Amino acid sequence: MDGMSDTAFRVPVSSDLPDAAADVDASRADLDRFLHVLPAPLRDAIAGDPEADALVEVVLDLGRPPEARFPDRWRVLDPAPVDAGLLAAVVERVGDFGRDNRAGIERTLHRISAIRNRAGAIVGLTCRVGRAVYGTLEILRDVVESGRSLLLLGRPGVGKTTLLREAARVLADDLGKRVVIVDTSNEIAGDGDIPHPGIGRARRMQVPSPDDQHALMIEAVENHMPEVVVIDEIGTHAEALAARTIAERGVQLIATAHGNTLMNLLQNPTLADLVGGVQTVTLSDEEARRRRTRKTVLERKAPPTFDVLVEIQARETLVVHGEVGPVVDAYLRGAPPSPEIRRRLSDGGVAVESGDPTPPPSPVGLAIAATNGGREAGGARGGDAPKRRTPHGRRAQKIRRLYPYAIDRGKLQRAIDELRVPARLVDEIADADFLLTTKAHERHRPRRVQDAARAGIPVHAVRTNTYKQFESFLREHFEVGDDVERFGRESSEMQEAIDHVLATAEPTALAPQNAYVRRLQHAYAQRVGLTSESRGSGTGRHVVVQPA
Repeated sequence: MDGMSDTAFRVPVSSDLPDAAADVDASRADLDRFLHVLPAPLRDAIAGDPEADALVEVVLDLGRPPEARFPDRWRVLDPAPVDAGLLAAVVERVGDFGRDNRAGIERTLHRISAIRNRAGAIVGLTCRVGRAVYGTLEILRDVVESGRSLLLLGRPGVGKTTLLREAARVLADDLGKRVVIVDTSNEIAGDGDIPHPGIGRARRMQVPSPDDQHALMIEAVENHMPEVVVIDEIGTHAEALAARTIAERGVQLIATAHGNTLMNLLQNPTLADLVGGVQTVTLSDEEARRRRTRKTVLERKAPPTFDVLVEIQARETLVVHGEVGPVVDAYLRGAPPSPEIRRRLSDGGVAVESGDPTPPPSPVGLAIAATNGGREAGGARGGDAPKRRTPHGRRAQKIRRLYPYAIDRGKLQRAIDELRVPARLVDEIADADFLLTTKAHERHRPRRVQDAARAGIPVHAVRTNTYKQFESFLREHFEVGDDVERFGRESSEMQEAIDHVLATAEPTALAPQNAYVRRLQHAYAQRVGLTSESRGSGTGRHVVVQPA
């Protein structure tokens, strides 16, 4: 799908959808079931709101007024604070809470999540309204019906689970395929033993605990002969391996994973295998010179588990990478592909066009992902901008926002200033491009580190809280090398001369330069195994590169 023209065209919309009036009635009935678990004063306050049908969630925290949240606003339902009796009354009306502190309302998609104190008592509830939205798959229907495995990425609340549910229904009802849903927290098919009608004829396997999801994925294939397996939130190494096992058996996979972009997965050692993984390869001297790269490069490790990857930027806008293998190869070579962008139009149609090239991921971040032994880590948020040349020949880099956790900010800021790297310290995790902490804190994974990983923010660690450690980290992360190495990377004239000498075994003269640049030219020629000498005098003195 990459490389399409920029001309938008229309994807025909299927009329094969459930009756719209019946859909509205079912949605209202579901909302009534949701409101029934709330005390009468709160229920009446919501029912009287003109936007009641758009309710997103109700938040009940002990000692605080209850709140109702809508897409663009929130309101206090009752000035009286929530007490233990109110929480107990709501808990009594919902299903049992699992190990993930989630419960539901039978045969609905609503989710009740509990917050507990240190003694295990419930002190807060997030009562989220779940809705089956029909017709949302039209923007991806051709991809789903093609039989290729599809991976969906996107931030929480953007509609990934809604797309999964609709994909299961369409494949089971419209195409007559054997579809099995592995439903970890009853997110896709609702609470209770009888699944919500939003999944159509698809079958659902409930997962007793999130720790068991990978085992249920394999069991679904071995016991129930599905043609399609639908999974919500692949987030562990075991689940990634189970997904690969399923794909290798010829079963179509449709799943979501932690992360917002393809770049997130490439930089996440736990989930990178879903798109083929990243490995470090050492080239011979001759091959490195031929490619004009360092001897150590990054390559894709294996075929990707998923054929197509979709980044959900917004409910109405999707970025589609149609061939994951070649796309990952292009990223690792630094040649950004042009993904396909799909937008849902106001009249229900879908416009498809090619997008701007996506910047390749940070080589340093990928190297860390390829060598850190499979530890959990978050992906990057958005990635590095492509480097550009400044008038002085050095490469300008996008400023990276760094959140220091348990780190001496003064020493770190001094290292940033003295190395002159494009980094800025921020005070909030949500504003950061990556988090820096010590290895001890990374190992114990305190709440801030877990929050960063869940938000897709890379977590890096130094051994100790010293200036030397900060300097070493910044040099590696921002590729601050010695002058000779940097000169070799940036001097196209020098690279062309080296290639000419290697190809013809004939001396090549460079343009006249000052003494400092000539020293760099001599040093770099020696580094790649050639000889050189200076000739001429005054402003015409120059370097001649010669065979060894």
